Amino acid sequence: MREMELKSVVDDLLLRRQRVEAMGGQLLFSGLMEDRYYDPGASAFGPGEKLRIRTFQGLGTTRTELTWKGHATRERGYKVREELSTFVEDGQILTEILARLRFVPAQVIEREVWIYSCAGAIVRFEQYPVMDVLVEVEGEPEAIEQAIQATGLPREGFTPESKADFFQRFEQRTGSTAQLCPSSDRGRLLPSWSLSAR
Repeated sequence: MREMELKSVVDDLLLRRQRVEAMGGQLLFSGLMEDRYYDPGASAFGPGEKLRIRTFQGLGTTRTELTWKGHATRERGYKVREELSTFVEDGQILTEILARLRFVPAQVIEREVWIYSCAGAIVRFEQYPVMDVLVEVEGEPEAIEQAIQATGLPREGFTPESKADFFQRFEQRTGSTAQLCPSSDRGRLLPSWSLSAR
């Protein structure tokens, strides 16, 4: 499946969520979302490829998704990449399988999220322990543009840049270290990560 997306910094989380809801956005999920990226060594993946376990925790339920992510490119100003995803029944068993295969966690990112369906796109607001609030909009170009309008945020703030770019700009602007999950040692970008990290 091909994914197209843009991201932006959010100035006022509550206001922008209210704007999306007022424009017909339907809340699909709210709660904690953890991404655990794995590094099996340079020989196992092609350039830019990644393996991720994503866990959703909310309202007493937990869902786990395994995703292979292809190399990211840019097309008409949008970030584009191939992705293959599937939900799994037991996230702990999946984690153990990857460990037995010698896949090593390269980074863990945990944040509170609000995910909406809006104008045919998916709009995800992300609040980190210490970082700018971000919004990611995924879908086809026309749907992305309509959903961006629904947020009320300036269009020029939306870019195809990676999360790593946003993290680095936050640190350069504020002089603070971005904390991407409650345990700061888990949520740091490791030296092996490039700016294509999502």
